Amino acid sequence: MKTNVISLDNTTVGEIELADDVFGVTVRTDLLHRMVTWQRAKARSGNHKTKGISEISGTTKKPFAQKGGGRARQGSLRSPQFRGGATIFGPVVRSHAFDMNKKVRKLALKVALSAKAANGKLIVIDQAKVDAPKTKALAASFKKLGWSSVLVIDGAVDDNFALSARNLPHVDVLPEIGANVYDILRRDTLVLTKDAVQALEARLK
Repeated sequence: MKTNVISLDNTTVGEIELADDVFGVTVRTDLLHRMVTWQRAKARSGNHKTKGISEISGTTKKPFAQKGGGRARQGSLRSPQFRGGATIFGPVVRSHAFDMNKKVRKLALKVALSAKAANGKLIVIDQAKVDAPKTKALAASFKKLGWSSVLVIDGAVDDNFALSARNLPHVDVLPEIGANVYDILRRDTLVLTKDAVQALEARLK
């Protein structure tokens, strides 16, 4: 499929042919859901932890005699029914990650790119470069282009552009190698440079 190439000052500077086997595959929401779930699970730190009875500091002495007091029998003040006691079956430090086939991950990225293209939310620009790190100037350009929630992917990110975009809300800048399903879906508009298109096609074909 063909699409226009624009510049940051919103002028058309040419056309580019997008590969159908990368930007034109069938959109599968089930695959996108699986991929986002996999990414979010992999990103979890898993450092939640509660103390079991063996980890609670305190005496090991039996609180009172088993019989004769008229109270329920107790073996330890560190038991969960007492204040400051243990937690039963609480969370422990662990990894939440699970495996997903590399071919499925590759297909999911194609589906995410194709979904943006199908919805008219995929924009190709000639280059993502600015002369100086000026957030105000870049914000004005984005406003002129009508971009409010945007992910910009470049082959190699320009330092001045990254610094200019860093303080803009709902704007992310990634190198092509960092392109992923979650970041593509969480922003309304996907902006690719020509270098990023070539690199993604080479990587995903």
